[in-house]
Amino acid sequence: MGIYEELQERGLIAQVTDEEEIRELVNAGKATFYIGFDPTADSLHVGHFMALCLMKRLQEAGNKPIALIGGGTGYIGDPSGRTDMRSMMTPEIIEHNCNCFKEQMSKFIDFSEGKALMVNNADWLLDLNYVEMLREVGPHFSVNRMLTAECYKQRMEKGLSFLEFNYMIMQSYDFYRLFCDYGCNLQFGGDDQWSNMLGGTELIRRKLGKNAAAMTITLLLNSEGKKMGKTQSGAVWLDPNKTSPFEFYQYWRNVADADVLKCIRMLTFLPLEEIRQMETWEGARLNEAKEILAFELTKLVHGEEEAKKAQEAAKALFSQGAAADMPKTELTAEDLSEGKVDILTILVKSGLVPSKSEARRAVQQGGVSVDGEKVEDIYRTFSAEELKGEGFVLKRGKKNFRRIVLA
Repeated sequence: MGIYEELQERGLIAQVTDEEEIRELVNAGKATFYIGFDPTADSLHVGHFMALCLMKRLQEAGNKPIALIGGGTGYIGDPSGRTDMRSMMTPEIIEHNCNCFKEQMSKFIDFSEGKALMVNNADWLLDLNYVEMLREVGPHFSVNRMLTAECYKQRMEKGLSFLEFNYMIMQSYDFYRLFCDYGCNLQFGGDDQWSNMLGGTELIRRKLGKNAAAMTITLLLNSEGKKMGKTQSGAVWLDPNKTSPFEFYQYWRNVADADVLKCIRMLTFLPLEEIRQMETWEGARLNEAKEILAFELTKLVHGEEEAKKAQEAAKALFSQGAAADMPKTELTAEDLSEGKVDILTILVKSGLVPSKSEARRAVQQGGVSVDGEKVEDIYRTFSAEELKGEGFVLKRGKKNFRRIVLA
């Protein structure tokens, strides 16, 4: 089985420009391919995770990845999948975020001599002359055709700014420059990037008379059709300071039964033969599959030692030995009133619920406990003394918990 066939069986391939061409390229290890990452935050998140895994798979099959950091496109912001315009970032924030991305990507991709490249599109986009750009690239884009792109349709209702309208042209120009400068013959991206990617292949064809290929990756959606990688407290980050290895482990340990085997296929590097056997598992064995998924992905992102710690902490949820690896919320003196703090405030502060009304509902429905004891009173308070030292373990539902301490 070639790498292309493996990607197919893992359910990773969504759309391709020319299946035979791409199959031949990647199976022979002749692809120099790129995936773009816009630096919209100071950490990559689960939404980027599948792209990083794909780059790792293809590199191990002999292909050469180019990680394109969007230091230039980050000034504009991708309108794909959004109903509102992204906030503008300063050059200093963009540069800081780019540096954070580089460090995290190195855990997945071998950037040693000749193995892979990391390129920043700020190197060519920020110095472009506007009139020259219009003359060089503008004639090759049809406005009518651009407006049919799904990424623009979603924004037309509330108003698509001219700033965002340029994003497709900029991404297409990226592919053109990478093709010319580095021999990049293939672009990968999420399925919501299809229109932008076709723009790049078309620009190369029109300007150079040569072929370049594009392939989109299946979006990581749960069984309800929603993007994975979000919790009540926000995104699941790859930076351990933003999402601890324990929280990362728990996110995957808590996926729905209907999603666990799909995630194992798409995200882990377990052999397909082993995964095929797991697809017969039912009932309680699905919990074992979730533990395997959580361990494998935590190991990939944070290393085997952290994965083992997270696994042990999850199995010994309420033991003192697991306290150090448990997600922790530190309350301050400002959170206390007359030396006490109520359960609803603690629930919101911990991120286990988004609001006090949701906290009240959770308590009333019997879904909240402290150190294993159910909390039934929405007015229950805790003193500073109870919060000192190890504090206590606050749990909402069966799988969501925090250690609560006083800073």
